[in-house]
Amino acid sequence: MEYFNSKKVELPFEQAITKVTELLKEEGFGVLTEIDVKDTLKKKLDVDFKKYRILGACNPNFAYQALQAEDKIGVMLPCNVIVEEHEDGTIEVSAVDPVASMQAVENDSLEPIAEQVRANLKKVIDSL
Repeated sequence: MEYFNSKKVELPFEQAITKVTELLKEEGFGVLTEIDVKDTLKKKLDVDFKKYRILGACNPNFAYQALQAEDKIGVMLPCNVIVEEHEDGTIEVSAVDPVASMQAVENDSLEPIAEQVRANLKKVIDSL
């Protein structure tokens, strides 16, 4: 099972971030965190890295349901979505597959929540 869903997009890097953020919002997700990996690695290690941004997306309703079912599930939240620029200049957007990541948790009540989140995140990727 793949642990992510992704798609290459015909958008400049910053526009891809804006577009995916808008689509996440349409699906009830907010971006709680944004990590600029390129900038962080430059500051911390003085290395050059490609444009790579991690968006920590959260749908409060699904998060609440998951936390009610499994109080330690917070270690797997939020759902990460990445926007990266490859060497050839193409931009790819990828989202975690929560069904794959939840397989490590032995709690059947999480499955329908993870499946719904997967569907919503897949819709975001497919809409790009």
